[in-house]
Amino acid sequence: MRTLKLTTLALALTSAFQTQAADQAAAGMTPEQIKDFNRIAIKAEALEDSRDAAGMKGLKISGYMDPTYVYNVNKQRGTFQFLVPAANEAYGYDNSYFGTVSIDFQKETDNGTKFHLNLIPKRSTGDFNDASIVNEATVWIPLGGNDTKLFAGQVPDWSGYEYQSPTQNKLVTHNLLFDFTLPYYYTGVGLELVRGKLDLKLMVANFNQSIRQIGESAPMFVFRGDYSSAEYWGLGFAGALGNKNNLRATPDGVDPALDGKDSLYTTVEVDGWYTRGDLTLNGHVVYGAQKKAAITADPATGALRDSQWVGVSALVAYKFNLRTEGTLRADYLYNQKNGGGLLDWTATDGGNGLGPDQNGGDPEKGADKYAITVGLSYALNANVTLKAEYRYDGATQNVFANKDALTGTGTDPKFIKSNSLLATSVVFFF
Repeated sequence: MRTLKLTTLALALTSAFQTQAADQAAAGMTPEQIKDFNRIAIKAEALEDSRDAAGMKGLKISGYMDPTYVYNVNKQRGTFQFLVPAANEAYGYDNSYFGTVSIDFQKETDNGTKFHLNLIPKRSTGDFNDASIVNEATVWIPLGGNDTKLFAGQVPDWSGYEYQSPTQNKLVTHNLLFDFTLPYYYTGVGLELVRGKLDLKLMVANFNQSIRQIGESAPMFVFRGDYSSAEYWGLGFAGALGNKNNLRATPDGVDPALDGKDSLYTTVEVDGWYTRGDLTLNGHVVYGAQKKAAITADPATGALRDSQWVGVSALVAYKFNLRTEGTLRADYLYNQKNGGGLLDWTATDGGNGLGPDQNGGDPEKGADKYAITVGLSYALNANVTLKAEYRYDGATQNVFANKDALTGTGTDPKFIKSNSLLATSVVFFF
């Protein structure tokens, strides 16, 4: 980046000298002035040729890192979390996309084609599903103009108001809808259509997969739209429709008609944002369902049944001054049908509080979940932000396991209706 800045400065100075020299030439330049100008012009042209030969023209490099500390009350675990392999600990609300390092490359060619490569070695979209360091790899190709583009590659999910990156997320953890109802990424091809104040993306893609299995052929249809009628507010909508892999459909004889097969998945989402002055408001509503993917099978026949969920999340943030911002977030997930079940969450999970009551309750009724999060961020300087938060998670059933229940050791394994955590992080970005 330093080389790029020096090159840009040299080119700007050359332009200034050329303008000045042209004016002076009209009035008459001395031989020494002409020699100085020619030397500067030759050096600037050499810098420009060197930049272009190295592929640096139109290249932008950025990155971030966010070492994080989390104390989870039920797990009795207080730990620094940084570059934790997904193979060591699966995705959870207390250890999702944070604690990472990212390097980002964006390149635009003279014809307007854009290339975007984002690498995150641990806790990325690729790491969770394919043990890959690639978080995003896309190419965007204008078709007759910038208002219509063809794009292809691996695209991180675009649903909701929250972002994956800690540089764009006001809190350390993510909301319940982000963690439990959204996919990791899409792999395929699509069109971006910009029409006035509407930006629409349409895509046919593999859903959470870089390659489909033998016998699978139909891609998922996914879309995202953003409408902004003013500089301070906007609305978004997203959705997906099609057959996807069903993690409940394992070849165990529970439902032979479905073993090893996909099932229909549907989701529709609406989100919105309002930012004016020191105040920020965000909201997100989601409905989702998948055929034969619920946690509890039919008690009479053993057949798999449908999962269904409805969720809402709201966030309010206020800047007390240029450096300090406070944030309050509230989330709710309705998930009672057939013992519960969310996107690729098809089994009881004591760490995340999913499934029916574990203290002898009704196995037909899944737990609804809610979370209240309070956070504070402080911009230490232009490249460093400090974050801290307290989060309380609750459920309508006894589904949160304590340390003894999670580890299978100790003398007091139990399930309760709540959990709390404290989190803090240092976010550096450039």
